[in-house]
Amino acid sequence: MPSTSPVATPRAPLPFLGLACAVGVSTIYYNQPLLLEMGQTYGVTTGHVGFVAVATQVGYAVGMLLFVPLGDVLERRALMMKMYGAVAVALLLVAVAPTLAWLFVGSALIGLLASVTHIALPIAPDLVSHEQRGRAIGIVMTGLLLGILLARTFAGWVSKIHGWRYVFVVAAVMNAAFVPLLWRVMPKLPPKQELGYGQAMRSLWTLWRTQPLLRESSMLGALVFASFSCFWTTLAFLLDSHYGLGAGVAGTFGIVGAAGAMVAPIAGRFADKRGSRWVVAAGITLLAGSYCLLWLEEWAKMSTALHLAALVVGVVVLDMGAQMTQVANQTRIFGLVPGARSRLNTVYMTVYFSGAAAGSALASIAWVHWRWNGVCLLALGLIGLAALRHAMGSRDGAMPQSKSSAEDVLLEA
Repeated sequence: MPSTSPVATPRAPLPFLGLACAVGVSTIYYNQPLLLEMGQTYGVTTGHVGFVAVATQVGYAVGMLLFVPLGDVLERRALMMKMYGAVAVALLLVAVAPTLAWLFVGSALIGLLASVTHIALPIAPDLVSHEQRGRAIGIVMTGLLLGILLARTFAGWVSKIHGWRYVFVVAAVMNAAFVPLLWRVMPKLPPKQELGYGQAMRSLWTLWRTQPLLRESSMLGALVFASFSCFWTTLAFLLDSHYGLGAGVAGTFGIVGAAGAMVAPIAGRFADKRGSRWVVAAGITLLAGSYCLLWLEEWAKMSTALHLAALVVGVVVLDMGAQMTQVANQTRIFGLVPGARSRLNTVYMTVYFSGAAAGSALASIAWVHWRWNGVCLLALGLIGLAALRHAMGSRDGAMPQSKSSAEDVLLEA
């Protein structure tokens, strides 16, 4: 009978976990402001090259399904070091990609291995008391969200100076350098339970089947992130077609979005005090408002400067809404079965990034056929579905089973 007694997690600084998440997750967003340049390199249309972002996100979802459960099975520091080294190799493959097909494959590999981010994230609530879970997740999520947003800025401006391939070379060096840094800063992090990989994988279905709040949060997260991806996948196309602006400016919007990302710690504290349902509702409201503004500015008769100013405000509100829902969702799922946090995160993030991939694919199609009107209408439809699912959801917030009974169910799987 496998042991279910928890192993005390050594202390590690929450800001460093945030940095680990930022380094890992940034790798899947470098391509978004570079899609136009990539299309020019390979002589393909925006409709085709947009699927580079889709390939990365599909790879990320698959990586979370296959690799993140290992966080409950293996010593996590060594696992993270191996995966950061491997993602550096994948980044180099993209940097030298001779064909579009090679680029698709390399992008999918980057996503697959960058799932290391979600081996690091579930460590955060282990370091604090139950009552401070939202705050800890908010601190680490700030790093993750800044990685997502500033990756676009980094990619946009580095490509403007040296070309898009150089972005991936520099990123490979950064990830490779992070391997010894992990060895120096992070303590050994043994698993909380003795269980095999096969048992961990089988328990994913058990978690999905027995935890209705996990299903609700996953579906909400997927719809919200699909709407979020609609904007970022097509932003470079919008700026080029409407204003003649390139990858550098598209990347700069990542800095703008970073202002919205700073709401994550505040959202975590609100989740601890007012409950995660309240935070999710506020986040969905902000998302809907942001797309209304982003759509209305398309029709308003304003100068280019005012149009861009409206875009800036819309981006800040968009990112605030997305981050509030994400922090609230993860706060409540991490309270369900403490000994299975990596697997809870696997289920949640696999569904979450499947939503992102679907949003990117649908947004690319909407742009080709209906331009910005189609993108905004699509995003608002996705947000409407999220609001409907939230309205039909549990009123009780995260109500975990007792630790022993929940983990017994998993072990029986």
